[in-house]
Order: sequence, then structure tokens, then C-alpha cells
Amino acid sequence: MTRTSRHSTPRAGQAPPKLDRGAMRIVALGGLEEIGRNMTVFEFGGKLLIVDCGVLFPEEHHPGVDLILPDFSYLRDRLDDIVGLVLTHGHEDHIGAVPYLLRERADIPIISAKLTLAFIKTKLQEHRITAKTVQVKEGDRKKFGPFDLEFLAVNHSIPDGLAVAIRTSAGLVLATGDFKMDQFPLDGRITDLAGFARLGEEGVDLFLPDSTNADVPGFQISEQDLAPAIDEVMRTAPRRIIVSSFASHIHRIQQVIDAAHLYHRKVAFVGRSMVRNMKTARELGYLNIPRGLLVDFKELDKMDPKKAVIICTGSQGEPMAALARMASQDHMIDLTQGDTVLLASSLIPGNETSIYRLINDLTKLGANVVHKGNAKVHVSGHASAGELVYCYNLVRPRNVMPVHGEHRHLKANAELAIRTGVDPKKALVVEDGTTIDLKDGVARVTGKVTADYVYVENMVAGAATEESLQDRIRLAEDGALTVLAIVNPDTGKLEEDPEFFPVGWAPKDGELDKATDIVEKTLAQLKGEKTGPDAEHAIAEGLVRWSDRSLRRKPVVTVIIVDA
Repeated sequence: MTRTSRHSTPRAGQAPPKLDRGAMRIVALGGLEEIGRNMTVFEFGGKLLIVDCGVLFPEEHHPGVDLILPDFSYLRDRLDDIVGLVLTHGHEDHIGAVPYLLRERADIPIISAKLTLAFIKTKLQEHRITAKTVQVKEGDRKKFGPFDLEFLAVNHSIPDGLAVAIRTSAGLVLATGDFKMDQFPLDGRITDLAGFARLGEEGVDLFLPDSTNADVPGFQISEQDLAPAIDEVMRTAPRRIIVSSFASHIHRIQQVIDAAHLYHRKVAFVGRSMVRNMKTARELGYLNIPRGLLVDFKELDKMDPKKAVIICTGSQGEPMAALARMASQDHMIDLTQGDTVLLASSLIPGNETSIYRLINDLTKLGANVVHKGNAKVHVSGHASAGELVYCYNLVRPRNVMPVHGEHRHLKANAELAIRTGVDPKKALVVEDGTTIDLKDGVARVTGKVTADYVYVENMVAGAATEESLQDRIRLAEDGALTVLAIVNPDTGKLEEDPEFFPVGWAPKDGELDKATDIVEKTLAQLKGEKTGPDAEHAIAEGLVRWSDRSLRRKPVVTVIIVDA
């Protein structure tokens, strides 16, 4: 049994020391101990390079939140030092936060491949931002400030994925981005293992590998192996077929289009991001749609249901996506008995409850739901343990910092590295905000910077806070209590018993009798202002503590004091 080295995580606020001359600092502002929000900052020679800038999608304990961003506070005083932003590929968990970073500084050069740049340009148009872009491809080698960057092809579930090798005098760093080793990819573009091996011969000082499937044994199957299951759905479905996939999964959508064409079915795209991305992919030549195959979804009602295929978003159970709205009968497309729903995407950790709820809702409407659990309709875009071990043996890194995964994935990845010969002390399992300094071939933990969640509501970053989310959860679970108290400002005493207005719960008879005593006791303990905001806050806190202790309920309490 292998054991990973224990790296003490610095306490919040334990700022790293000044960076040594000739050293490189690496800090992930997202992507560690989570699936999403991928963003890593590299510092060398007084300049900064960023790799990826993605979002995390909210879960049920984030009510009202649209997106979760990395925390840019580490960068705010040094925005002018940023020489470039490298995007490894076009998935939202790697590019979704770019518009919010460019609000901080609009002319940060965005460096990526053709399709990724096309996706980000379209996204930025919605934010009314015009980006400065630099298009690169595998095999390119370019300098940005003190960073010498080389780009390598990697295979993923979206075209144009890139790994990036970062050279400075401090050492050579290889960041894989999201990748796998499909030997029969649909576009014929395989992961550049020869390039990985060449870099290994040169000497990789720090390896940042994708960890998402590090705890999955073996190798991923090829995308081509999914064709029979998709073909069977197209051949046997008695009515319409609704295919839900990520709006960026062009390879999978191409498979669906090819099968639909084979069985003489028409295809309609539904969902803003799906329509937008497929239009871009088609214009750039990444998606081939036979003439006459594509129709507007409004025409589907006039067609024979046996000849219709709808490709939409919502495979993760997102409440506002097209498929979830169909399942809740809140969409122009009505699902009926005999329709087939094909969920052609993976189950992202944390989304299990939403996805199973979606499957249940679709089944209740009479749809036949085909998903990863009952058919071979999805293969992950991330390398499994066997592929990672293969890469470790090629690269032979001196130090490893697993990225892109929850803690269990990072730990599993580090253990794989150790089994291939990496010193356990040099397999660094850390969390967001931890600073790693690389010098003389040694990577070590040096401190910690702020890397909090930043919540977006209605395209406004920071509109919600941890405190406001806790209030929302308390409102949903425990309700609210408004208290009206009439107080004599001279004596600081109640002129009459306060009135209590509970919302979202119904107190039993006499349950709030003790609350009056709490108000009186709190007023008596106040030494200063007894009718201002401080008094209202003190009474509210006292009532929450009493309610939690006596009623096992923590309502959101609002106190209004009126001068008698």
C-alpha cells in the first residue's frame, strides 16, 4: 500500500514569503478539491501567467446562485503584471469565468486554439467585451514575458484540447489540462505522448496532471465504442428522440447527427448555448451536418415523430436548461408517452441528486430514458488510472501537484505518482490558495492566499455571500420571525409586549411566550443605545440563540424597534 506524504496546509491568512530570486510560484485559485473553477497562476520574474479561468456550477446548498467564480483578489494589485491567459480547452469549467476576469483588465491576452477562442469570443460578446487573442496550435512554442510556452495536443471530449509546457530558468512545468488517451478518437487527433516523453527526457520539474478519474482503474474506452448504442436508439425508438449533452461536446453530437442521418431523421438544436456552439463549430469545420438534415425545432410539430431528433442542453439536471424544463412541462416541447431521452453525458460529482430527479420526472411523463447506467452511451473525457500511470512513466517528473479533482481524486493521483517512483515528499496534495514555490528542482509549500468562492447572480459577481446563502437556507428550512418592539428611549424598557410575526412556520400555543423575556433581558443588558441598529441586532441574536436551544429552529430574525 502506498502512502502519500502529509503536507500541512497553511492556515488561511498565512501569507507566503517574498518569492526567492530565480524561483517560480504556483497557486491554484480553483480546481483543487472540487470539479470546476479551474484556474492556476504562475509567477516568475515579477510577471504572472494564468492557465484556465473556469466556473463551478452551484449545488442545492447554493440557492439563487447562477455561477461560482475563482477569487481574483490575489491578482487585483498585480493585474498589469499578467502577460497572458492560456485556455487549455473550451469547457465552461475552464473558460466560464473569463468575462469576469476581463472586467478587471480587458486587454489580458487570451492564448488558445481556434475553437476555444471562437467559443470565448462569442461568450465575451454577450458581456460586451472585445478580447485580445493569440491563436496557437499543437507544436507551437512562443514566449510571453519570461514564460516560454510550448503547446501539445491532448485528446478530450472537445476538439482542440491543449497541454502546455511552461519553461523558465526555475524549471519546466507541464500542465495537461483535461485529457485522456483515446487511441481511436473521432477526429484522429491523439494525445501527444511522444511530446510528453520528449519533455520527460528534458526533465519535468513539476507535473500538473488531470485527476478527475484517478480513482477509476484501467483505461477509458474509445469514443468510437459508443456508436452501437447510439445507433440502436436511433433504429429502435418508436417516436421522437431527445438527446441531452454538454453544449461543447462536439464529437458526441457528431455521432448523434451521423446516426440520425443514417436513419433518415431530422435534427433540431434546442437551448441557447447549444445553438450558439454548434453554429460556431459548423462554421469552423469541426461539425459536419449533411444538407437538409437540420431544421428549426418549431417545425417538429408538423413532422412524423418517428423522424425527429432534438439535441438540447440539461444533462446535469440544471433547472433552467431545456431538458429540465421539458421534464417539468414548462417548455414549448411537450414530452409524451413513447418519446426516448438519451442522456449522452457523464454524471458530474455533486449533481447526482439533480440527475436522478430528472430521470424520474422524465419517466413519469412516459419517456424511455437511456443513460450511462443502462447503456454504453457515454465515455469520460478524463484519463483513468492506467493512462495516468502510463504518463508518469513517460514524463518521470521530479515533483507532482495533482489538479482538477476533489480531494479523493487528488490523493489517488498522488498515490499513482508515488507507485511510479515519485518521492512521496514531492507528491503535493494541496487545496485552493496554497502557494507552491519551485526552485532548484524542488517544489515546496510556502503559504496560502485567499481563494474563496465568489458567487454570481444575474451576471453580478459578489451579489451573494456565504452569509446571505446561509440566510436563504435558514429561510427555507426554519422560516423567519419579525419582531416589533415599542421601547421607551428614556428607560430602555418595553412599553408593551412585543408582537411576533412568524413566516414559514406555525408556532404552537405559548411557544413564543418566552421570547418576550428574551427581548426584555437583552434590553436590560444593553449599556449604550437601546433603540438603534445595535439594539435590534443584539435582540435578534438573542432570539436566534434561544430559538435554536429551545425550539430546535433557527429562523431569520428581523427586529424593528419603535421609540415610544
